[in-house]
Amino acid sequence: MVKTAVLTILSLSLTGCFSFDEKEEVKQASLGERDIKYYSNKTVTSLEIPPDLTKPSSQNAFKLSEYVSNIQEDTVSFSEKDNAIKEASSILRTSSNVIVKRSGERRWLVVDKKPDDVWNLSKSFFKSHGFAIKKTNKKIGLMETDFLENHPEIPDRSLGVIRSMLKKAIAARYALPIVDKYRIRIEPTQETGKTAVYLSLNSMEEVLTKAGKDDENTIWQSRPKDQALETEMLYRLMTFLGSDHAVAREKILKAKEEQKLTVEVAKSVGGYAKLVFSLGQYDTWDNMGWALDQLNIDVEDKDIKESSFYINVARNEDKGIWSRMFGDDAIKKSFQISVKQIDTNTTEVYFNDLSEENEQATIDFSYEFLGDIAKQF
Repeated sequence: MVKTAVLTILSLSLTGCFSFDEKEEVKQASLGERDIKYYSNKTVTSLEIPPDLTKPSSQNAFKLSEYVSNIQEDTVSFSEKDNAIKEASSILRTSSNVIVKRSGERRWLVVDKKPDDVWNLSKSFFKSHGFAIKKTNKKIGLMETDFLENHPEIPDRSLGVIRSMLKKAIAARYALPIVDKYRIRIEPTQETGKTAVYLSLNSMEEVLTKAGKDDENTIWQSRPKDQALETEMLYRLMTFLGSDHAVAREKILKAKEEQKLTVEVAKSVGGYAKLVFSLGQYDTWDNMGWALDQLNIDVEDKDIKESSFYINVARNEDKGIWSRMFGDDAIKKSFQISVKQIDTNTTEVYFNDLSEENEQATIDFSYEFLGDIAKQF
């Protein structure tokens, strides 16, 4: 009797830790009202991607370092969150005009600040939310955070003990951690004194394998993009860059959607795939940068003069014992993505194998890779 009572009390006390099969209606918070809590002491270092050893040529590359100051990369402590805002205050003496651009689900900002100011403010913005900057490439204006846990449903790290006690008594779906990281890309615009800012979200979630069995375990896997969260963080970045809260909210909600873009996959020289955009070269370049962000592609370098991106990608067929031991970075290969204007309203994007081996496997991969790019539109 005592044993039954103890189990009953324990079960009731832990009810909040589980999500049962019954569907619950969740009210979506309005823009600017969403409660976002990132936990700085729950950085998931096992998901950190080390820098690549292979670096393609960067001759004639656009040097964003001409526009930005040198920055010491560091990790974030709780006290630094307040310091990050203080550091930014010297730049935010006056309000800024921030325009919101939109194409489909894609939104980005155009700020009347120089790239160096936007770079430093972006770093302070991430630090104010508890993120550490794990990767920067000032030559191409790219800044990426680590993964941080977002709204963990079970704060107690002894989840294994809870499972062992209750998994056979309660048919429940465990609420496991979700971790997010962000990428910001900063591009000088054709208009002097203004900067384009692109923010993208990438999330992972821990999921159960073999639920309810003795060998139950968890693995990390990619999670579908939370579009509302990405938009919320873009709104917060917009206000951090100097826009009024009410004005920023109105601009994001009322951003006019541009005509839907259609992208075709076609056959190119040597049997490789190519993309055909019904846009000029500048707009195609802009859209390609956004698509690479969405797919979380490792962009090592880019050359604006020759309109090329240099990327490092792991092909699925190369994955095996080496990638299991050392991660996908151990098997990544370097490729070039070239953007060439054909006529006034047509631009083509080519996939080039930098090794010049021209293997059939690489040709096949070009269709897979550029096909994934086309799906983003």
